[in-house]
Amino acid sequence: MSFYTKIAMRYLGRYLYPYLHFFLDLKKDLKKSRMKTTLEEYLSTAVLTCFLLFIVELPVFSFIFSLLRLGILFSIFMSITISIAICAFFFLIFLNYPKFIVKDKAKAIDRTLPFGGIYLSTIASSGLPPHKIFEIFSEFEEYGELSKEAKAIVNDMKAFGLNVYESMERSIERTPSKELRELFWSILSTLRSGGDLPAFLSEKTKTFLNNYRRKLREFAHSLSVYLEIYLTALVLGAIFFTILTSIMSSLGGVAGTNIVVIQFFLIFLFIPLITVAFIVLIRTASPGGG
Repeated sequence: MSFYTKIAMRYLGRYLYPYLHFFLDLKKDLKKSRMKTTLEEYLSTAVLTCFLLFIVELPVFSFIFSLLRLGILFSIFMSITISIAICAFFFLIFLNYPKFIVKDKAKAIDRTLPFGGIYLSTIASSGLPPHKIFEIFSEFEEYGELSKEAKAIVNDMKAFGLNVYESMERSIERTPSKELRELFWSILSTLRSGGDLPAFLSEKTKTFLNNYRRKLREFAHSLSVYLEIYLTALVLGAIFFTILTSIMSSLGGVAGTNIVVIQFFLIFLFIPLITVAFIVLIRTASPGGG
């Protein structure tokens, strides 16, 4: 626990404790995101941060409105209203931040699951017991979040003395990925019913790979649409606009200085920003991730 969090807990923790039951979804998100902080600590930090932000904002906005000479009462009212609105916005960011982490972890797991499933199936085909399968798999860090999920199962068995079934049940509650949750449930059912685990993992991996191929085909189709939109609307549109404004300037319809400013903004600011946004969109939509 950091010094800042200790200060927040000392002065705000006891006041927030009666309201923790209103944030049960946030508690689940914190557990899935593995942020290593309790709900009380996280909320205390969020409230203290928003309070300090309000203390800083209020005099700043009051000074700005006083320069505009809009009246004392109006300036005070607007300063308080804007400060509260900004603090509420930041508090909402605090509440949703663990959700963003959970979604990122889920995407990272789903991206590596088809390939990690192949290796998991290979280990299982060697005839090793289930706890040894997860222990070996957890040592391969190239699978990222998927390896961490396997490592969490191994840690539960070693640190808390749980068996593989109990450890997997705990992991099912914590994992952010729906596909991995379903896989763990299926592995549990197969182990408890005495089924053929290697055969099951082999078939499940084929399903993951087929889904991955389908996502690649869908992404390839979407990418062609994105490229057409980019080339038509942005590149050709920018060229056409530049030519049109140059013609208007030569005819004397618009001041030449204004045209140069508009073209400079279009070429050196607008187009690069849209291009960066386009790249981010492509990287986000890609099944292989960034």
